[in-house]
Amino acid sequence: MVGQERPLRLLQRALAGGRLAHAYLLRGPEGVGKRTAARALAAAALCREAVFGGCGLCPACRKLRQSVHPDFVHLAPQGTAIKIDQIRGLKDALRFAPLAGDRRVVLLERVQAMRPEAANSLLKVLEEPPPGNLLLLTADENEPILSTISSRCQLLAFGPLPRELAALVLRRELPELHEAEALALAALAEGSPGRALALHATGMLAFRRSLIERLLDSSDNQAVLTREVLALAAEAAELKEHLPLLFDLLRLFFRDLMVRRLAGPGFEAGSDLGPLLERARERWSFAALSATLSAIDTASRALAQNVTRTLVCETLLFTIASQKKEDPLPRPSPEYGRGEKETRGQKSEIREGRRGQVAAQ
Repeated sequence: MVGQERPLRLLQRALAGGRLAHAYLLRGPEGVGKRTAARALAAAALCREAVFGGCGLCPACRKLRQSVHPDFVHLAPQGTAIKIDQIRGLKDALRFAPLAGDRRVVLLERVQAMRPEAANSLLKVLEEPPPGNLLLLTADENEPILSTISSRCQLLAFGPLPRELAALVLRRELPELHEAEALALAALAEGSPGRALALHATGMLAFRRSLIERLLDSSDNQAVLTREVLALAAEAAELKEHLPLLFDLLRLFFRDLMVRRLAGPGFEAGSDLGPLLERARERWSFAALSATLSAIDTASRALAQNVTRTLVCETLLFTIASQKKEDPLPRPSPEYGRGEKETRGQKSEIREGRRGQVAAQ
């Protein structure tokens, strides 16, 4: 829970002062510590020592760790949604007093995924909460939830971590990760350590590197290039549900390459690809980069419209690989320079003429 000091401080103060609200809504980007914070508060509420995160030693903490505590209820989406039957079951459980202590804790994850009928049913619980129950709701930042639900909870806002801090958290989990790779993952995950870990698990960074290296090494011979691109496209199409992520990574790489061409080296989301960025700068012209970014957007739309994955990959990779290597940078023409000199001369004559008129007067 590094980087979330403010919401954690509010929870710890409320816990220490015995002023816990009946319901909290922990809201923020995916993978920034909302569920971890909710479970830490649940442990504190059930712990004999009332320590934030739990003491880890008392019977309540041991049962919670083993997922057998009778006064901890955990609801998460079944499939893609929290359903009405889940909320009905929760309401039945809340009719009875806690079994092991004086408080029951209910954790509802990703409440933005509740179906409308489930949300309306939960609203009645929030309006008239049974005594001795603490409700903890988590929701992703950009997903809508009923305002009537959020207004009946105390909001705790969780934000994305700074890139360097997210990379630090990532390297604690994955000590073998190089700093540049951790920074790249943190940037791609927009400051979410959880999302960065999920991204790393897909192996997409390694595949992206291999793909770009092979594009850079592609042949100038059209027949050989065709065979190479068809092989690459077949491999890419096998990524299936991860293919949109590959397109996002390629978009970031070529965007970074365009920025590097315009402004020189600096921080890029693909900073782990520094040597490749430099090679690619010599390989693709500015016009080629613009065409490539447009082709990636077109491929993403085609994929969303269920166009065959192999066809989408072949079209995109042929577009990238067939871009010309020369860089037609605009250069001032001789006429431009001559015209500029003539204009300066005309302005000088006008100024001299005005001075003569003033002197005559």
